[in-house]
Amino acid sequence: MRLGMIAMSGIRVQNADLMQLGLTLPGFVERSKVVASLPSLALLTLAGLTPSDVDICYLEIADLAALDDLPCEFDAVAISSYSAQIRETYALADRYRREGTKVILGGLHITACPQEAGRHADAIVLGEAEPVWRQVVQDLKDEDLKPVYDARPLSFDLRNAPMPAFELLDFERYNRLTVQTQRGCPLSCDFCASSIRISPKFKTKPVEKVIAEIHRIKDIWAKPFIELADDNTFANKAHAKRLVKALAGEKIRWFTETDVSVADDPELLAMLRDAGCSQLLIGLEATDKAVLDGIEQKTNWKAKRADTYLEAVRRIQEHGITVNGCFVLGLDGQTEESFDAVINFVRESGLYDVQVTVQTPFPGTPLHDRLRSEGRLIRADAWETCTLFDVNFQPDGMTVEELEDRFKNLVATLYTDNFI
Repeated sequence: MRLGMIAMSGIRVQNADLMQLGLTLPGFVERSKVVASLPSLALLTLAGLTPSDVDICYLEIADLAALDDLPCEFDAVAISSYSAQIRETYALADRYRREGTKVILGGLHITACPQEAGRHADAIVLGEAEPVWRQVVQDLKDEDLKPVYDARPLSFDLRNAPMPAFELLDFERYNRLTVQTQRGCPLSCDFCASSIRISPKFKTKPVEKVIAEIHRIKDIWAKPFIELADDNTFANKAHAKRLVKALAGEKIRWFTETDVSVADDPELLAMLRDAGCSQLLIGLEATDKAVLDGIEQKTNWKAKRADTYLEAVRRIQEHGITVNGCFVLGLDGQTEESFDAVINFVRESGLYDVQVTVQTPFPGTPLHDRLRSEGRLIRADAWETCTLFDVNFQPDGMTVEELEDRFKNLVATLYTDNFI
């Protein structure tokens, strides 16, 4: 059996003015290239679970419209996509099905919108795919594919995580590869559309498995740059220290995402520097405690930490680790002053890097449910605008046009050569 693993890749922005602006700003362009170049770790992981008698091919499609013909001939394809590319994914799936190829869809969007996805697939996988993937492949072989494989009642133990099939990649295409060290997050932010929606229970992968994956990558790529594909790598400080201690022996450079509490642990900060950590991406979201109130839904953690942001950035960067501070614009309670506040914080804190996005109600998130119930979604299924840069809801306290203009001006300031 010949199985295609297809990742819908590339950056999508519907706002033409922002797209044009992005093309002229080196910092914005460089960030887009980095994000677009990441391979699909989910598909590589499933490929690692697939029996060796299945012939697997990994492909990435950045622009479906540019394809005259379907890429390769397969008995079946498993397609991974984000919400912004889901219309293209469905179009690709429909084309394959017309040719007689079986189509399997899974991931965050499919789990959030199973009825919609089911109209374009022979089978959909809901939740974490690992517990059901071998059955999916066996049913393909037996020509007995089921319409739904629901893994949501199950919880995959990362002690059983397979080795991702990194050997399927053309390494010349990438500037970094991803390795997952944990899944989920102990925090619960209303807008978050990451693995917490697939795996609500926070869990860590054994350190020895993480190191084995890095060794596999190094066997193929002598000096890789690694991005840890986690939502909050250092949420569990004990596991974090074991992991970082092990990474120190690998002589690699790496990047990851975590929360601001990493600044509270000087021992961990010193370990990070010595272990080759290049940068930490930290979701600050906003500088105003009142705006942050209620975003983290368990303990209001984000609002409680707002007053520590400046000191936290200083501590981390004094240890030789750069911080990429992330801010979300369009949050309820934000005003025109909120955009200036981001610029002022970046200047005052000396942030090495900054990422700004527009609040985006992704399907399956509490934010999406709330804005839908309030009648504030511009269009209920406008998935193509789930890009983090397009406004697809009615903001609080300003018009859509005002949010778009202020966001564009903010980007124009932050990503100029002089400001950088």
